[in-house]
Order: sequence, then structure tokens, then C-alpha cells
Amino acid sequence: MITTTLNKIRDHSPCQEGWGKLLKHLGKTKADDEPLPFAVIVESNGIEDALWCCRSAPEYDKEWRLFAVWCARQVKHLMTDPRSVAALDIAERFANGEATTRELAAARDAAVVAAWDAAWAAAWAAARAAAWVAAGDAVRAAQTKRFLEVVS
Repeated sequence: MITTTLNKIRDHSPCQEGWGKLLKHLGKTKADDEPLPFAVIVESNGIEDALWCCRSAPEYDKEWRLFAVWCARQVKHLMTDPRSVAALDIAERFANGEATTRELAAARDAAVVAAWDAAWAAAWAAARAAAWVAAGDAVRAAQTKRFLEVVS
């Protein structure tokens, strides 16, 4: 069972709302060093706060990294660039001690470029589509105006 403590969470300056909610759920008024299972944090505050609390337990870095890779693989079918998929493979290998920080950084950089390439392509496609729609609207408006002039 993976645990943290309230003191470790507090050291990372949690938001007041989430902190208060967790303390109330635990029936406590202040932080302590009692082991706190992450499952209890999820139960109390939800997955977002539990994921945020992962920073309080860096000794589980391998588990966090493997979980992040697992999450990304759930939407792998949406990844159209092989650099993004390769980054997942390198991140998994890194977590298992089979890749270097240099390899991880290179894979991350390639995935960032892939994401920017995809974003630019999507933005360009959207702009082009919007221009075609606007041009079509202008043509239809001109045709309508001309038609009304002819029939009047």
C-alpha cells in the first residue's frame, strides 16, 4: 500500500479548500506523521487532489511514472505521431532503469515538437476551413444581393 503523511502533504502547500476537506474527512485538525494511504485521499478529495499529493511521496517516483505511462497508453489510439508513442516507451524504460535521463529528455523534446506540429496543423486546418466558410458566405451574400437586384 502506497502512503504519504499529512506533514509531507503540508510541506508542499496544498490549497486550503482541499487541505480542510482532507482534515475533516480524517477527523483531524492538524498534520501528523501517521501513514495516509493514497486510496483514502481519493475517497476524501477525489483523484485530482490525490494526484497532486503524489509530489509528497517522491520515493514512489517509479510507480508514479509507470502510472502516468499507463494513463497515456489508454489514449494511445489518439496519438498520430510516432514520436509521442516512442516517448511513452522511453518513459516506461526510464522508470524501470533501462533508459538514461538523456534518452528521456530527448524523447520528451521530440514529443513536444510532435505536439506543436500537430497543434500548428490543426490551427492551420481550422483557419483554412474558417476562410472557406467566410468566402462561401461572401459569395452567397453577393449572389443573393445580385438575385434580389435582378428580380426587383
